[in-house]
Amino acid sequence: MPDFRAWAQYIIVYFKPGLYVKIKGLRWYIIALIGLATVINYIDRSAINIMWPYIYKEFGISDAGSKNALALITTFFMIAYALGQTFTGKLMDAIGTRLGMAFSILGWSISIALHALARGLFSFNIFRFMLGFSEAGNWPGATKSNAEWFPAKERAIAQGIFGAGASLGSVIAAPVIALLFVALGWKLTFACVAVLGVLWVIPWLVINKNTPDKHPWITPEERQYILSTNTKNPFPVPQTVYTWRELLKFNNTWGIILGRFFIDPVWWLFVTWLPTFLKEQFLFDIKQIAGFTWIPYLVAACGSLLGGYYSSVMIRRGNDAAKSRKRAITIGCVFMLVGLVGIVIYLPDLKSHPGLAMTLISITLFGFQFLINNLQTLPSDYFNGKNVGTVAGMGGTAAVVGTLFTTWAVPVITQTSYTSFFILGAVLVPIAWLSVTFISSKNLKN
Repeated sequence: MPDFRAWAQYIIVYFKPGLYVKIKGLRWYIIALIGLATVINYIDRSAINIMWPYIYKEFGISDAGSKNALALITTFFMIAYALGQTFTGKLMDAIGTRLGMAFSILGWSISIALHALARGLFSFNIFRFMLGFSEAGNWPGATKSNAEWFPAKERAIAQGIFGAGASLGSVIAAPVIALLFVALGWKLTFACVAVLGVLWVIPWLVINKNTPDKHPWITPEERQYILSTNTKNPFPVPQTVYTWRELLKFNNTWGIILGRFFIDPVWWLFVTWLPTFLKEQFLFDIKQIAGFTWIPYLVAACGSLLGGYYSSVMIRRGNDAAKSRKRAITIGCVFMLVGLVGIVIYLPDLKSHPGLAMTLISITLFGFQFLINNLQTLPSDYFNGKNVGTVAGMGGTAAVVGTLFTTWAVPVITQTSYTSFFILGAVLVPIAWLSVTFISSKNLKN
């Protein structure tokens, strides 16, 4: 765990040339900052989804057209997010995670601030495109950073910590956005949340000075621990830097791509549409949405941590990394199916039982977060070096492409009922599980 006493010494000697203290557990400071970045990421992206049911009329949009308008705005975000995942994956491999993450978060902070200047759908779409492209860097950057700072047996728990930031961001977003919206209006709300990312860059650049093999603050013991290979991996890890086309020749790459393509849309169905669902199904106002929507995401954060912990324990017991991740993915899929099927069965009765609705949604999101960090960690199990960020970015792009299809479908399938909405999610889960479980290479020359 981090040694906070060392920081007192650091303050004294930092400005003396050539003197550096050694910080115990430095890798945990790095992952804590990445987790915080993910919290900010989700606050920024969630703001429009939370406020949209209450502001669309200001732009001359009718009640009947509000879902289509939100779907269009989300489409621009997701297209940019898809492009950004692959581009920023290469960027992280090219310039490193220190600068890559800093550029990414500064870019999305500027983009969310510009939302305050939006005058209609056109300007919203432009600013959402900018936001999506820059926010995409958080995921390949985090995956690559975890591969650099953590041995294989700890990567899933590290990924779980950063993944919990996505859920905690959604927990915090609803009450924070609602409070700012009621007090300041939507324009100043966008401006206020933009400040968070700018402030984050300062400790990131100070603490994350270099990779663990060259960092001046890391202890020799932690450096050796991180860089040692003490976990069996049945897959030969390539040292070659592959192109995108070459990576697509590996079955492992396709397993990751298809798994993300089918499973991520389920999470985004809730992130994008949960406030609208609660307003239409239960007639919630924005204060009630703030009071309810944080619960499923808090449960999801627990799933993120437990999923990472589970696979890490399995690896410590001598199981290979990839198989341990896949077992965690299977468990997460089971939870998701239980939650989604339960919603489909009881949906007609949920109008009078919002507590039951929140419970079933919580089970679904718990399952997703239990599995997703393990799925996102697979690139660092199958590949290394200059390929990890690229493969992670390709998986992220596939996730966004899948999400686009569901985003376009929602305004059509929810015109009379949300039953098809949840059936869609339930169908995607087993397809994703099959992709991850059965599409893999015995060796990386297949």
